[in-house]
Amino acid sequence: MDIILASTSSYRRQLLQRLQIPFCCHAPDTDESPLPGEQPAAMAQRLALAKAHSIGSAHPGALIIGSDQVASVDGRIMGKPGTHEAAATQFRASSGREVHFDTAVALVCQQKRAEWFHVEPFSAHFRPLSEQAIESYLRREQPYDCAGSFKWEGLGIALFTRLQGDDPTSLEGLPLIALTGLLARAGIDVLAP
Repeated sequence: MDIILASTSSYRRQLLQRLQIPFCCHAPDTDESPLPGEQPAAMAQRLALAKAHSIGSAHPGALIIGSDQVASVDGRIMGKPGTHEAAATQFRASSGREVHFDTAVALVCQQKRAEWFHVEPFSAHFRPLSEQAIESYLRREQPYDCAGSFKWEGLGIALFTRLQGDDPTSLEGLPLIALTGLLARAGIDVLAP
């Protein structure tokens, strides 16, 4: 069975490569705008499923992986910043605070009328950050395409007092522990010879 990652994210592609299974990538056609009053975990789940289904209609016999990550502070959703100024604003809001991440993964096979999903919570506790530290970090890593405005797998690790969660890959955008379990439910054992 073909496996398709419904994403053009280089981060997600690199993460999925760790499982050493053959797959290809296709760009989903999904509006990622939040719905009025939508909670972060519900938004992540809805978008992961929507991304998988958007590819599944063109590839009904394939197993489609969709994923989405939503960052929030006190329930207030923070999207990908896109610009230096927006990232700096996000850091000011995160400084000395806990930022919560909900990363959803979905597995869909339209031919079998099957779908599985999981939402993985993770928290990053930020150090108090000076304007100088914010500017230095942003100029060095330029994480403008990342929810929360950082790359924890790089210099971003210096931003935190602690990280809290069960699956660190969820912080990068694709919870591999949960995905391995979903693939097993779909009949794919990544450790099979």
